[in-house]
Amino acid sequence: MGLPSYLASMPMHAITEMYGEVGLRERFRLESEAFDAEGRRRLGAALELAAALHHADRRSREPYLNHLLRVAIRMMHHYQVRDVDVIVAGLLHDAVEDHPAELAGDPCAPDPTAAALAVLADRFGERVARLVAAVTNPPWDPARDRHEQYHEHVATSLDREPWARVIKVSDFTDNGVGVIHSVGPKVESSARKYRPLVPIFRDLVTRVDTPLSAPVRQHILDQLDLAEERFSAILDQPA
Repeated sequence: MGLPSYLASMPMHAITEMYGEVGLRERFRLESEAFDAEGRRRLGAALELAAALHHADRRSREPYLNHLLRVAIRMMHHYQVRDVDVIVAGLLHDAVEDHPAELAGDPCAPDPTAAALAVLADRFGERVARLVAAVTNPPWDPARDRHEQYHEHVATSLDREPWARVIKVSDFTDNGVGVIHSVGPKVESSARKYRPLVPIFRDLVTRVDTPLSAPVRQHILDQLDLAEERFSAILDQPA
């Protein structure tokens, strides 16, 4: 399949619809050219690890890897992130939560999450492991409301990790603004899950220690406005 020369300027969901994983991988490669050789090597290694761990995972109509690629590309292109650790952690942000035993290489590990984070630290450094840990949801407490626990975790874990905020807001954008690309019952369930996060992210993005430029902050705030509009259209229908 031939890819267009203007792929670097196409919206990511357009790339997804027209070219799928092949197109997103090529866009990721193009964005990676901004990094030096060692940075590109680490980015490539993280991408292939993510692809191996999530090879059988699906997200609605697409491979789950597409979501991870968009999260990383958004940080590189729209957020102008040039910190390789942050992009690596973005590619692997669901690895520990979704596939701890596979990542740890030990299905009998007494604490698969800790073992998986240790593998990430060994392969990509302690900082990458710390960032992934900050965006990894803890096991659900059946005594609590699942969404309430999730919202509390997001606010608490990101309070102390400014770069993890950047990863999570890119993840949220793909899930929240991208809710219109979901199908079936997931549209409404996603809107209910993510809508309460909008004010949390507004606060986190505008904090002085969040490492983003003023134009990038405004871009994200505009995206949060768009997400809220879409949530409202889905959830606030007249009876």
